[in-house]
Amino acid sequence: MLTVEQLNRSLYNSRNKVEYLLNLLTYLNSLFAISLLIYQYGFHLTLEAISRIYTLLNGVVILFIIIYLIRLLYAFQRKAFLLYTLPKTVLLLLLLINGFAPFFFNESILFSLAQVFGFNNYLAFYQLTSSLCIVLLVGIEISAVNIRISTTRLKPTVTFISSFLLVISLGTGFLMLPAMTNTAQSMPFLEALFTATSATCVTGLMVVDQATYLTFKGHLVILCLIQIGGIGMVTFATFVTIFLRQTVGIKHQSNMQDLLSTESLLSAQGLLRQIIFLTLLIETVGSIVLFFCWGDSVHFDSLTQKVFFSIFHSVSAFCSAGFSLYTNGLYELPVQKAYILHLVIALLMILGSLGFSSLMDLFSITSLRERLEKPWKDWKLNTKIAVYTTIVFIIFGTAGFYFLERNNALAPLNGVEAIIASFFQSATRTTGFNTVDITRLSDPTLIMLMFLMFVGASPGSTGGGIKTTTFFVIAVSVISSIRGKRVITFGKRTIPTPLLFRAYTVITFAAAYNLIATFVLSVSEPDLAILNVFFEQVSAFATVGLTTGITPQLSTVGKVVLMISMFLGRIGTLTLALAISRQVISNAYRYPNAHVMVG
Repeated sequence: MLTVEQLNRSLYNSRNKVEYLLNLLTYLNSLFAISLLIYQYGFHLTLEAISRIYTLLNGVVILFIIIYLIRLLYAFQRKAFLLYTLPKTVLLLLLLINGFAPFFFNESILFSLAQVFGFNNYLAFYQLTSSLCIVLLVGIEISAVNIRISTTRLKPTVTFISSFLLVISLGTGFLMLPAMTNTAQSMPFLEALFTATSATCVTGLMVVDQATYLTFKGHLVILCLIQIGGIGMVTFATFVTIFLRQTVGIKHQSNMQDLLSTESLLSAQGLLRQIIFLTLLIETVGSIVLFFCWGDSVHFDSLTQKVFFSIFHSVSAFCSAGFSLYTNGLYELPVQKAYILHLVIALLMILGSLGFSSLMDLFSITSLRERLEKPWKDWKLNTKIAVYTTIVFIIFGTAGFYFLERNNALAPLNGVEAIIASFFQSATRTTGFNTVDITRLSDPTLIMLMFLMFVGASPGSTGGGIKTTTFFVIAVSVISSIRGKRVITFGKRTIPTPLLFRAYTVITFAAAYNLIATFVLSVSEPDLAILNVFFEQVSAFATVGLTTGITPQLSTVGKVVLMISMFLGRIGTLTLALAISRQVISNAYRYPNAHVMVG
C-alpha cells in the first residue's frame, strides 16, 4: 500500500517534468482561448458558429480547472497555494458554479444576473460576461510570462522598446479583422499599422476617418491601445502581476526602477501602484464629468454610446492621445461650442502632461498629509520645474494664439470664446485635440505650435517632445554661460555636468532627426507645402497629432516616416540610443584640455 511519504516523494521526483508539461499546456490552452475569442469578435459569424465557439470555451475552462487541481496536488503547502492563487481560485469557482447551476436551479447564474441588471438580451450579456471571465483567467495564467522575460539579460530600454513593438503588432492584427470596419473589406495592412502605431504611441494622426470607418469594436481596440500605450506595456503587465499576488523578482524590480526613474526598488513598486490607481481615478472622474458636459445639442443613439464617448475622450485626453470619435475632432459642429466640455478636456490634458511623479507629489494622500503637517515642506524640484514651465508655456501659447489668430481662425468667436479656444489650443500642444480649423491657421501660428509641440510635456508623462525639464535645463545652462557662471544652479541645487550632457544629447538627436525626416518627406511628397510637411513631422515626433489635413494624402514612404517618428517620439531618441549602444568598459582617464574656437 502506498504511504503518504511515498506519495510525496513520488510527487517531488516528478514535479519538474509535470510543471514543465503544465506550463506548456497552459500556454497552448491560453492561445487556443484567445484564438477563439478573436475569431468570435473579429469576424461576422452565425449564431450556430458562436454556439460552437462557447462549447469549445467551456472545454478550455474545464482544462484550466484540471491544470489547477494538478498544481494544487503538487503544492507542498496547499493553504499557501490557495492564498497565493486566490483570484484564480475565485474565478474558477464562479465559472464552475455557473456551469453546474442549470442542473440544480434550471437556469445559470449569468441568466439571473442579466435579469437583476435589466439586460433584455441575455445572449449578448452571457457572451460578454463569459468572454471577460475567460480573458481574466487567461491573463492570470500567462501573467508569469512577463516576469520570466524580465529575468533575461536584456537592458530595461530594450524591454521597454520591445513591449511597444509587441503592442503595435497585436493592434495591427486586431484592426485588420473584418468586424473592425464598416466596409466590406478589412483595413489594409499599412493603414492598420499606421493606426495601431498612432494609438499605441498616443499620437492621434489618422489616415482614415475613424469616426465612420471603424466599428464599435474597432473603437474599443483603439481605446485599449491608447490606455496600454499611455501607461506602458511593461508598467501595465507588472501591475497586473503584483495585483494578482504574483512575485516580482529583484531583476524585474530593477527594470521598473530604471523605467520609472525612481530612487529605490521599493519606491518603484510603490510608484507603480500609485500610477495605475491615480490614472484610473483621474480617467474615471473625467469620464463622469464629461458625461454631464456634452450638452443638449449633442445627440447620442443610446445611454451606452454616451457613456462610451465619455470614457473614450477622457482616456484619450489624459493619455495625450488626441483621438476623437468625431470626424473633425472637437471642431465638429455638435461639440464646437461646448466650451465647458473643452475646459474639462483641457484640464485632463494638462494633468496628463505633468508626469506621474509630479502628480504623485502634488495629489497623493501621503504628500498632501505631509504638507498639512509640515506647511514648510515644498514640492520636489522636478515637480516645480514641470508645473512652472507648463504654466509659462500655456500662458505663452494662449496669448500667442489669441493675438496671431484673432482676425483669422478666431474671427467668428466673441472675446470669451476666443480666449477659451486659444487656451485649449495652447493646452493641446501635447495631445492633439482641436477646437479650431487647423488648416486655416497662419504660418506664424504653425511655427509657434511647432515650437510648443517640440518642447512637449514633462518627463514621466504620456506626452512626447524633448520634455519641459530638458528645455529648462538647457535654458538655465545658456543663461549661466552668458553670465559667465562656471557652476549651474537652480533652487539651491547644482545641476551636474552629466545631466547637461544628457539634455544636450536629447535636443541634438531630436533636432537632427526632425530635419532629416522633413528632408525625406519633402522628397517623397513634392506636391505638399514644406511648412505643412514640417508641421506634420514635428507633430508626429512629439506624439501630438495636430495636422493640417495632409496625413491621408501621404505616400507609402511618407506614412512609414511618420510611423518611425511617432515610435521614436514615444520611446525617446535617447532610449533608443541607450538600447543599441555598448557600455564603455572604463573611462577613468583624461586627456589634456583642448582649445577649440567656438562661436
